[in-house]
Amino acid sequence: MNSPETIPQATLYEKRKSVHPQRIDGNFRRLKWVIMALTLAIYYITPWLRWDRGPYAPDQAVLVDLANRRFYMFGIEIWPHEFYYVAGMLVMAGIGLFLVTSAVGRAWCGYTCPQTVWTDVFQHVDRFVDGDRNARMRLDKAPWTAGKISRRLFKWSIYLFIAFWTGGAWIMYFADAPTLVVDFWAGQAAPVAYASVGILTATTFILGGFMREQVCIYMCPWPRIQTAMMDEKSLTVTYKDWRGEPRGSLKKAEAQPGSFGDCIDCNQCVAVCPTGIDIREGPQIGCITCALCIDACDRVMDQVGRPRGLIDYATLEDADLEKAGKPHSPILKTLFRPRTILYTAIWSAIGLAMLFALGNRTRIDISANHDRNPVYVQLADGHVRNSYTVNLRNMENRPREMIIGMTALQGGVMWSNSGSRDGAGQSLVTKVAPDSVARLRVYVAAPGEGPAREDFALTVTASDDPEAKDMDEIFFERSGTDQ
Repeated sequence: MNSPETIPQATLYEKRKSVHPQRIDGNFRRLKWVIMALTLAIYYITPWLRWDRGPYAPDQAVLVDLANRRFYMFGIEIWPHEFYYVAGMLVMAGIGLFLVTSAVGRAWCGYTCPQTVWTDVFQHVDRFVDGDRNARMRLDKAPWTAGKISRRLFKWSIYLFIAFWTGGAWIMYFADAPTLVVDFWAGQAAPVAYASVGILTATTFILGGFMREQVCIYMCPWPRIQTAMMDEKSLTVTYKDWRGEPRGSLKKAEAQPGSFGDCIDCNQCVAVCPTGIDIREGPQIGCITCALCIDACDRVMDQVGRPRGLIDYATLEDADLEKAGKPHSPILKTLFRPRTILYTAIWSAIGLAMLFALGNRTRIDISANHDRNPVYVQLADGHVRNSYTVNLRNMENRPREMIIGMTALQGGVMWSNSGSRDGAGQSLVTKVAPDSVARLRVYVAAPGEGPAREDFALTVTASDDPEAKDMDEIFFERSGTDQ
């Protein structure tokens, strides 16, 4: 019987095992290079792109103008009351992720997730400074000498430089980039700019430089969500155990022909994995579907003269068919099935609806609020006067002349606080500055005989474009009861 001293003690914490991915070349690695370069270029360059919107609007192509409550994206300008467009884009992003996951598994994680992209950048820095896998492993185990310390400091300095420019690029989306850069280095930027850069620099430095696969495996909820969205028809990186097992080296296979599978147990698939998993153990949460193990395995199969595809993209259905010796489904049939077609249709419908709404939205807007103190004023001639606070929104980047009118109020006349009742009429004209909201007080007078409350509408029309118009339904209060 084992004594209590010899019984291993369970622990809730497992010390992290360092992951040192080996350099690999292949189709999927080259695809990762292209996507990494594209996504980083978009992130760092976009704030510097210019877009001419005229003299009254900013010329930065993509700008989240929090101070003026605007969102600009090239030719599109979103106002606060149009936030449903932003909500629509978020819904499209979510459905797009559902579509990608149901079709090709965790491809988002493997290629375009920010954690994956910046981790990949830092891993290339590792190779540049410390060498490839074996050299990095030896350096990790080596004592802390002056040489090791200097290497670490040099490498971490590069990490910090990348992290700083990552945080710096982020704040440029919220202000004019050239102006902000000058103000930032001159110490004249807003405190929130320095705080944002500091926080983003620290998180990028820590998560991309030191936590890497731990973020994917332990911190990120997306792998758990994606698992629920995948089914037996989803493509995912698969080790074909029926073909590879039992494993055996080339020498064993030559000595005992027919006794071993195609896997020669070289561990190259493990060596290149950025999260350090063994794909031969089956589907697991640590697999981000980057497919680098496919590149490594195909290269080994070429070297030993065995067919490629021991590790490959496959669905569970195709895996069962191939295991039984039957042909698998065509790739197009796998990708275009009812579920993915439905996701595509929903995604497209939302996108088209948003484009239609953007193309047909009016660039002027009116909203009116009835003043409650006093509710009405009885005039000497028997008329009743109500007052309203009217907001006119000009969403064009040029000043516009607008005509305010009213409908369905018999005998009613109107005038603004800049005029008088002597000049009152069925409409009034005012100018609204570009890309702004004008507020004015409007008085409406109508005969005292009539219902205690009568519904009518205030309208607004652009004088230079009769098709640009809007209306707001309000009410008129009188004393007395219906007559």
